[in-house]
Amino acid sequence: MNYKETIEYLYAKLPMFSRIGAAAIKKDLHNTLALCEALNNPHQKFKTIHVAGTNGKGSVSHMLAAILQTAGYTTGLYTSPHLHDFRERIKVNGKMVEEEFIIDFTKRIQPLIETIEPSFFEITVAMAFEYFAERQIDMAVIETGLGGRLDSTNVITPELSIITNIGWDHMNLLGNTLELIASEKAGIIKKGVPVVVGEILNETNPVFVAKAKEQSSTLIVAEDCFQVLHNEMNKEMLQVQVQEKHSGISHSYQLDLTGIYQTKNLLTVLTAVKQLQQQGCKITEKHLQTALQHTRHINGLHGRWEVIQQRPTVVLDVGHNEDGMKQVIKQLSTLTFNHLHIIIGMVKDKEISTVLSLLPADATYYFTKAQIPRALNETELQTKAAAFHLKGTCFAEVNDALKQARQNAAADDLIVVCGSVFLVGEVKLPEH
Repeated sequence: MNYKETIEYLYAKLPMFSRIGAAAIKKDLHNTLALCEALNNPHQKFKTIHVAGTNGKGSVSHMLAAILQTAGYTTGLYTSPHLHDFRERIKVNGKMVEEEFIIDFTKRIQPLIETIEPSFFEITVAMAFEYFAERQIDMAVIETGLGGRLDSTNVITPELSIITNIGWDHMNLLGNTLELIASEKAGIIKKGVPVVVGEILNETNPVFVAKAKEQSSTLIVAEDCFQVLHNEMNKEMLQVQVQEKHSGISHSYQLDLTGIYQTKNLLTVLTAVKQLQQQGCKITEKHLQTALQHTRHINGLHGRWEVIQQRPTVVLDVGHNEDGMKQVIKQLSTLTFNHLHIIIGMVKDKEISTVLSLLPADATYYFTKAQIPRALNETELQTKAAAFHLKGTCFAEVNDALKQARQNAAADDLIVVCGSVFLVGEVKLPEH
């Protein structure tokens, strides 16, 4: 098989959550352990940082990987889902895994695929571990898929665990209370391994405290360690002034990830770095400054308040659940523009009405869908949106919607594409 055939084989052969939803989830670690065993346990050959959470885990993972790279460590980064290219999921020092490796790995593991019938995610996790071991990396930042306790990535014993936050998402899989969701995410907390929690709520704090105690793990809450004094947009950079609560020392950082919600993620990252420094990682303030200023460039993170065009301004954001959409709305409140155009598509298993209820009624809407079986039909979305007085037209494909929005928009209008990671991934980016 060539690369195209290999990827098609993986997509067609293996149950894939992004396409079919809950049916793709294997609710135990049995297959991942079997795959790792067959590969001589590659995940035990390098150090890891494990990142879970409802929102922000992708941004936190990319920022941390950028910092470790800038500090001179050979760094693996495993994230999901991908936006444009499968190889985005597996990177070493910001470079995507080679096509040849994917072809060879799939050929080697094919007999086992036929025997144990793993999910798409289980195979990609094993593939990442094998690649990182082969490249003899110093450290890998591993992002969970969803949840934590039963997530395929949870076969690792990391140097540090991170849980960014807990919010309403994947309730059909993780539970219908914040306590239950927190309990699933807390499943990544390992014996004696410190855990950084980005944000805590009244409902989730006792869950984390109990789990950390059970595992004899030190629990560090980011907002107990750092606070944001000030933030502002400055020449397409988000400038954030942060104070360390214990010492009172403050630092100013420029972030090329410009969503206001990145201020929360920054506190999580700084707290994590503090822990890594205590463990002997040689990370300086200069490394932090440089990496945070160039995270997007270093690791190719896309779809987080990503401006792809000016006049009219076109922004892509993967906000797709209640908390994510609240952050998008908060961002909109800080901006000056003439009229708002929102291109939105969602998947069927989200809390669609909750998300729609947050959106402004005075925007012009373009209802569309990602080209996956899980996507909600655009006319159904339009009907649901009408209940919240959101009006607009339907498009079968996101780029048709974007073309129409660009034609309708004045130069000082704002166009936002949001509602689904997969929708954002299908947007054709302008050629530079």
